[in-house]
Amino acid sequence: MTPGQPIRVVMSKWGDRPHWEYDGRYLGSDEHGEWLGCPRGTFYSRPGMEFVATFSAVTLVPAGGAAHLAGFNDEHAQAAIYVDMSTPPVWDGTTLRAVDLDLDVIKRQDGTILLDDEDEFAEHQIAFNYPPEVVTMAERSAADVLAAVRAATPPYDGSHLPWLRSLLE
Repeated sequence: MTPGQPIRVVMSKWGDRPHWEYDGRYLGSDEHGEWLGCPRGTFYSRPGMEFVATFSAVTLVPAGGAAHLAGFNDEHAQAAIYVDMSTPPVWDGTTLRAVDLDLDVIKRQDGTILLDDEDEFAEHQIAFNYPPEVVTMAERSAADVLAAVRAATPPYDGSHLPWLRSLLE
């Protein structure tokens, strides 16, 4: 892909249930993975909910097939960092696909860091019959990301800022 190329992100829930979808553009790649941009005004939708973003964001598709998607938002969003635990994201042409596995690591603008939706993850393991290896993968990914965000290690150390600035140019 080339910088500036339009892309689509399609998230589903386990069992091919629809979840968040939105358009953005490919920004480029670095040692952390591939960066996608979603400027203020991006339309996000999922069944039963939609909104137009009042903030700009970049999403990191991590190198090496890690089981998450990391979102980095400007100061107009409630969360500075929002990381969705997922199946390893895969490209289908210019569409990025992943299955959201409920757990989220969030860093709020005030610096508070938390692991969110553990109750939903527990419920969905039973309701949607997550395989044991998927449960283990999501839990391991959440623990690794939570530790990295708390320690502010790359890419959670401001590595996203040049990509966010490029989106705003």
